[in-house]
Amino acid sequence: MKKVCILLADGFEEIEALTVSDIMRRANLTCDLVSIGEKQVESSHGVVVQADKFFDEDMEYDLVVIPGGIPGATNLRDDERVIKFIKRQNKEGKLIGAICAGPIVLGKAEITEGRNMTSYPGYEDEMPNCEYLEEEVVVDGNIITSRGPATAMAFSYKLLEKLGYENKVEAISSGMLYKMFIQ
Repeated sequence: MKKVCILLADGFEEIEALTVSDIMRRANLTCDLVSIGEKQVESSHGVVVQADKFFDEDMEYDLVVIPGGIPGATNLRDDERVIKFIKRQNKEGKLIGAICAGPIVLGKAEITEGRNMTSYPGYEDEMPNCEYLEEEVVVDGNIITSRGPATAMAFSYKLLEKLGYENKVEAISSGMLYKMFIQ
């Protein structure tokens, strides 16, 4: 069974973090909300979430997800432990998902060069030397990026697919009435 980590810092975007968590858990995957600080993490809109675990540089996950939200994404970007962890995840070819402002962490980890990527509008300059695309979800090798809160479900389903659970995407998205709104 694949393991997913969603990194949380104060100021995270709750729709992006919790949508991914919800969909991964509906697929019966291990999905940990991992705090880089306190056990209680406050979102950018004042929602307090209890993390499952504390950050540890030696953690092993098949997928690490970086939600946006300000100052959540900048808090992750400015934490050298997170940057070291993301560099290792990338070097090992493991999956990395980043949504909204989250890709700024990838820029700081120096893994954007030559990659096709997207983000919330206005963060392009923090993703040096990438091919910036204004698409809902962009996949380039082991890196999956997305635009923002409105794309959180599409992003989550793409992450599930990249983890090798394409067979679960149809059942979960149908059960959530996802396709009613994308036609």
